[in-house]
Amino acid sequence: MKKIDLVFRTVGERTSDAALELAVKNIQPQQVHIIENVKPFSQAVQQMLAIDYDCDFVVFADADCLIFEDMVPFLQDNNLPYVDCYVLDQFRGHIHCGVHITRIDVVRTMQKIEIPEGDRQYVLRPESSTRHLALRQLNQGKAFKHFQIFHDFFQYYRDIFVKYVIRELRNRKGYLEDKLKVNQADWIKQSEDSEERDFIVANYAVNYSRKFIKGNSEEIEQLISDLPQIAMRELEKLNIAEKEALTLQQVLELSAKINPKKWQRSKRMKVFGIGLSRTGTKSLTEALNMLGINVVHSPNDETTLQELIAGNYEFSLLNSWDGITDTTVAPYYAQLDKIYPNSKFILTVREKESWLKSIEAHWSKKPIFDDAPSQKSKMQLRRLLRSAVYGTYQFNADRLSYVYDLHYKNVLEYFRDRPDSLLVINICQGEGWDTLFPFFDFPVGCNEPFPYNKSKDMKI
Repeated sequence: MKKIDLVFRTVGERTSDAALELAVKNIQPQQVHIIENVKPFSQAVQQMLAIDYDCDFVVFADADCLIFEDMVPFLQDNNLPYVDCYVLDQFRGHIHCGVHITRIDVVRTMQKIEIPEGDRQYVLRPESSTRHLALRQLNQGKAFKHFQIFHDFFQYYRDIFVKYVIRELRNRKGYLEDKLKVNQADWIKQSEDSEERDFIVANYAVNYSRKFIKGNSEEIEQLISDLPQIAMRELEKLNIAEKEALTLQQVLELSAKINPKKWQRSKRMKVFGIGLSRTGTKSLTEALNMLGINVVHSPNDETTLQELIAGNYEFSLLNSWDGITDTTVAPYYAQLDKIYPNSKFILTVREKESWLKSIEAHWSKKPIFDDAPSQKSKMQLRRLLRSAVYGTYQFNADRLSYVYDLHYKNVLEYFRDRPDSLLVINICQGEGWDTLFPFFDFPVGCNEPFPYNKSKDMKI
């Protein structure tokens, strides 16, 4: 049986007591290490890395995360070096944030990493930066897993202010900066539609950061230390009284009323991977998620099936996610472009003969008929997409070769006058961050290797 430790980080969040009780209940750790009121966060990271762990995995959980799912079965089965957990965030929909499952060899490597001096990225993301360097040394990558976790619900206004000043500092580049502005528009609408002031405070904090914070790494580190006092001062200006303390019973009652569908994202600034299957779509999906662009690969849920049958290409999934990749969206780029203006489209490509061999092997393992009731929807969706994309249920080299060429030609023709909307990338031939970053107007450079998905037939 695997030994699991829990490291619980709190700086007095309103949900701290409830979050700890829920984490212990749903993780069942052998030991609990509490990092309490250590600021700035870089010092909290140093303290958690100073612990002498005796376990197989460490779950690092923040006090702004309310875990409502039994994680024990996954933790006992899991052997992945690092798992970033998807949560439902009040302000940004589904994101990976706040709960991190880390294998002990990665933790021990993190403990040996030399802390860089004057590194702005480290100042803003000390845990993430240290972990990136450790994973790189071990030649390991990250994985993502969805759990029923609520993030940033029911928090004190002062903590929301602090968090979204830092959020703005972390998103001063390209696509993420534009996306944050889209989020702000959503918050304004939600604050108008309800009496919830959380969105007013978050929006105010982002605007405050843009207006007043221009400093270098050293100045930013000092500012982060001063943010709690700044938050109290600015809330007084807004004439917003702080919330009262919270109990676990109140959390359970409030959480029962949460409808994830309410947290709908704006119909702008989506990202769609419109390459055909076996052209690197899984690698693209992981890379986008590593950049904080939360996309889902080839969804096969019943809702998506019924929407495709009805010709509804808005996709309910996009109320919570930044985008979709693979054949679920590949044939519908023109419709998606109209429904979701200002979006980004990425066409993954591959040498055709290699692709044909890969798709033939892939389809041989993916039947289109299965009598098991549990497989009914999946089989129906598979047949629908093979018809829509390829015009055949069974592998036919001539037909698929024709479809591959036609899809490539049509996509390039559709976006011929809009080079900023379409990126063509050949991941299978080694293209990665150097190609992806400029498309989103990010400065080229990443602490982690590009997530090439290696298989027997090729990188896919």
